[in-house]
Amino acid sequence: MTPDDVMKEFEDAGALLKGHFILSSGLHSDTYLNKSIVATDAARAERLCRALAEKARGEVGEIDYVVAPAMGAIVYGYETSRHLRVPFYFVERVDGVFQLRRGFSLPQGARALIVEDIVSTGLSARECVACVEGLGAEVLAVACLIDRSGGAADIGAPLLPLASIDVAAYPPDELPPALAAIPAVKPGSRGVSQSA
Repeated sequence: MTPDDVMKEFEDAGALLKGHFILSSGLHSDTYLNKSIVATDAARAERLCRALAEKARGEVGEIDYVVAPAMGAIVYGYETSRHLRVPFYFVERVDGVFQLRRGFSLPQGARALIVEDIVSTGLSARECVACVEGLGAEVLAVACLIDRSGGAADIGAPLLPLASIDVAAYPPDELPPALAAIPAVKPGSRGVSQSA
């Protein structure tokens, strides 16, 4: 699957949105990638995650576990692990810090692949990497559908995106006039469809 194929999957799903969006990082952007809409089509999610699994296996070799940050990346982590035929776990925030819960555990030295949906600033990916490494596992890479930082996000591990785009994001007090003139919407799991 080429990067153009990946972007077409998002476009065909109606998941490549233009407007004024407040991202989960608090930054503002004129582009939002609605990965949740992409996952509503099981065949589309399967195609993307099969490609992600193939890319990861080709880049890092043997993988023992797939770990994804909750909530947004769970579908993609699970589906990627299914193609890799390895166990899947997810981390979730407890008092603001990612932890494995629900009886999940990683053996010392386990070779783990982190699966993200979209990487913007890389914060969730960095925190997931820190959690998994803190448990004594080796993080081979972070695989994601789209890197919207254009390669600028520092996540503390190699990043393996299916597609990479460079989309400008601005602090709220540095908006370009054209963006400031549009009412802001805060989509996503940290503020579902709220006008700002």
